[in-house]
Amino acid sequence: MKNNVLFPATILLPKTNNMTAWSVVACDQYTSEPSYWNQVKQYVKDAPSTYHTVFPEVYLKTADFDGMINGINLSMQRYLDDGLFQEYANTYFYIERTQKNGKIRKGIIGAVDLECYDYAKGSQSAIRATEGTVLERIPPRVKIRENAPLELPHVMLLIDDEKKEIIESLGKHTEQFKKVYDFPLMQNSGSIKGYELPQTFIEKINTAIHLLGDQNHFNQRYHVSDKDVLLFAVGDGNHSLATARQCYLNLKEKIGEEKARNHPARYALVEIVNLHDESLEFEAIHRVIFDVNPKEVMDAFTKRYILSETPTTNSQQIEVVVNDTIKTVYITNPTLNLAVGSLQEFIDEYLAAHSGEVDYIHGEDVVKSLCAENKSSIGFILPSMDKNDLFKTVILDGALPRKTFSMGEACDKRFYLEARKISE
Repeated sequence: MKNNVLFPATILLPKTNNMTAWSVVACDQYTSEPSYWNQVKQYVKDAPSTYHTVFPEVYLKTADFDGMINGINLSMQRYLDDGLFQEYANTYFYIERTQKNGKIRKGIIGAVDLECYDYAKGSQSAIRATEGTVLERIPPRVKIRENAPLELPHVMLLIDDEKKEIIESLGKHTEQFKKVYDFPLMQNSGSIKGYELPQTFIEKINTAIHLLGDQNHFNQRYHVSDKDVLLFAVGDGNHSLATARQCYLNLKEKIGEEKARNHPARYALVEIVNLHDESLEFEAIHRVIFDVNPKEVMDAFTKRYILSETPTTNSQQIEVVVNDTIKTVYITNPTLNLAVGSLQEFIDEYLAAHSGEVDYIHGEDVVKSLCAENKSSIGFILPSMDKNDLFKTVILDGALPRKTFSMGEACDKRFYLEARKISE
C-alpha cells in the first residue's frame, strides 16, 4: 500500500562536537524576551549553529532585514561548501525528546508533499491548518526562504492515532536502529535522541499512514460522509509550512509544473507526533497588549461584551492582568465558540481603531511578569482546550481562531536540528 503524503527524506546532520550549540529553539519563541536570544548568541558565538541560519522574530523590527537574510543564506552555503553535513539518504528518523518536565515526546522526521497541504479557509486537503493563517506573516517569511539552499524545520504535524500503534511502537525497537544524535538542549530545555530507521520500519510506517488515511475508515471514525480525509493536522509551525508552500507555488509558476514535479522544494521536512502522546499537553496562548491605557482597554472590552464576575450558562472565562492585579471575568454573550475567539475578535477591533500592539505569550507567569514590568500593558490569560477535540473540530468547523493553543511551553518547542536541501 502506498503513502502519498509522507515520504522518507535525505536528512542532513552537522559533523560537530557541540550539538547543543548547533540546535536552537523555533524562531517564533521568546518574541518579547530579547534576553533569551542574547544568551543564545553569547553561548553559540561562531560555532556551527542553526542560530546563524534562522531569523529569530524578536529581531524582525530591529535588524537589517535584507542584510540578515543575506547572512543566513551565506551561512547555509558556507556550511554546505565546507562539508559540514553528514547525509542520511531516503530515510525517516525516530526521535525521543525529553522535555523540561521529564516527559518524553516521540516523533518521526520525514518530508511531506506540499501539494497535499492547503492553509486556505475551508480547505479539505490531507494536511490542514488547525488555526487561522495570518496572510500578512507569509511574505516576509517567503523572503527568508525563497533563496535559501536549506530548510531547517520547526513544523510539527499531528496524527490521530488513539491506539498508539504507529510512532510509540518504535520505542520498543531502538536497539535495532542506528543512533544519530543524543545530546542536551540549551537553556534548560531538556534533551533529544534521534535514530535512523531501517527500511523494514520505513515500509511499516508508510503502510500504517496509508491505512490511517483510508476514506472509509475516516468516515466511520468521525461520523462524516461528505468530508475529505484529514490525515495530518498542523500542531506547530503553520506559518512556516504555509511559507514553504507559497515558495513552492512561486517556483512552480516560474519553472513550470513539469520541472517542479520532482524539485526538492515541493517537499517540506517536518516532525510527525501523535496527538495522543502522553507528553503532549495543550497550553493556552495568552495575550498581552502593549502601549495602551489598561483602563481604556477594559472600558472598551466591557462595551463590546457583557462581562460578569460569576459564571453563567455558556459563559467564557478570561483572566485579566493589569500591573500586579488579576481579575477573573466571564463573557456572558460570546460571539464565537471558544473564549480565545471572542477575545481575539475584540483585540482585532480595538487595535484597528487605537494604537497599541498585541503579543502572543506562552506561560501565565510570563504574562504576569510582563504586565508587572510594563504599566502600559494589559494581559489576558485564557483557558486550555481539550486536545481530544482537535481533529473533529477542524473536520467539522474548519480552522480554529489563530493562536488558540500551544503544545507545551516555549522551552519544549521543537528545536532546529535536522536540515534538508531545497535547491537544486
